[in-house]
Amino acid sequence: MTKPLGAITRGTTNPNRLRRVDNFIAYRCGGLLASAERPLVVDLGYGATPITAIELRARLAAAVRSDVRVAGLEIDPVRVAAAQPYADPPRLEFHRGGFELAGLRPVVVRAFNVLRQYAEDEVAEAWRTMTATGALLVEGTCDELGRIATWAVVEDGTPRTLTLSARLSDLDHPATFAERLPKALIHHNVPGHPVHELLATLGAAWEASATPFGPRQRWLATVDRFRSSRPVLDGPARWRRGELTVPWPR
Repeated sequence: MTKPLGAITRGTTNPNRLRRVDNFIAYRCGGLLASAERPLVVDLGYGATPITAIELRARLAAAVRSDVRVAGLEIDPVRVAAAQPYADPPRLEFHRGGFELAGLRPVVVRAFNVLRQYAEDEVAEAWRTMTATGALLVEGTCDELGRIATWAVVEDGTPRTLTLSARLSDLDHPATFAERLPKALIHHNVPGHPVHELLATLGAAWEASATPFGPRQRWLATVDRFRSSRPVLDGPARWRRGELTVPWPR
């Protein structure tokens, strides 16, 4: 096998940490997986325990198709060996691999809390490598419990959309998203950059949308106000989940 591309990351993980992005993948990539001859998803950098790969497989099997396959990849051979008791081939497997995807040709790649630990100038090449065989890449980061998350959808090495997602009962202000932006954006949250203007506009909409009817209603009012001046993708069913997807800020 080709030497894995990348470096061993911290590997921090928790059960249900990636529930938000898993549900998004089922929604956004469900059609691709449903029509694929071999519905393979790669979970790149699953961490010190395989729980998030196990959960991804279960969620996609329930929401998309029962024969979906998930391959968890880790550069650290100790983590790969530790995951083997949880494997259920061919539905769930664990292999040593990195950005080159261990020679696999998945339909979708999920890489979460991985590139956050790299330098910004390494991101573009990692995106190109992970999408080189035509896979759709969902790449992002979240807090330790998965209550605040952001991610990019990347095609052919190019980011297409940015999604912000939060457990609304814990969201005190949209400025919180700034701490969990994808690596490609986190250092650009300064005046004059598109992502800074995006978060500032969202924050102003939040401040103008206070309501006594709870956090979900405030978020829906915020999105409605925000989209009066900026393009917003998807629709109310996603917004009610505490999710907002916009074109990638350039």
